[in-house]
Amino acid sequence: MSDTLCIFYVDDEADIRMIVEMALRLRPGVEVRTAISGDAAYEMLHNDSWRPDLMMVDVMMPGLTGPELLDKLRADPDTAGLPVIFVTARARPQDVQAYIAQGALGVITKPFDPMTLADQVLELFKGA
Repeated sequence: MSDTLCIFYVDDEADIRMIVEMALRLRPGVEVRTAISGDAAYEMLHNDSWRPDLMMVDVMMPGLTGPELLDKLRADPDTAGLPVIFVTARARPQDVQAYIAQGALGVITKPFDPMTLADQVLELFKGA
């Protein structure tokens, strides 16, 4: 068993993808891959031998939104158990409750502090 935590981050905003990737890579033992859309992420999960331990997904994206991607993941036996954390500015208490009821592991609110992002992610992942 590997000590590396493989995280797949999906966001249509290039600047945020870069910040998240850099922030997570500050933590030893974390591998990060990114995708520019929900559609691209779903394809990568099915056409690549790399399997993440965890996905972090933006909620509002063109095409396949975060919640729509989560529904597709849950409906597919190959990805049904993949933990997903939403990263979003839409994080009112009722939104967070809806995301968790849908099957998300948790929610990280944008804007986030890049210096504490890895700790937030690991806390949610280990609490699962």
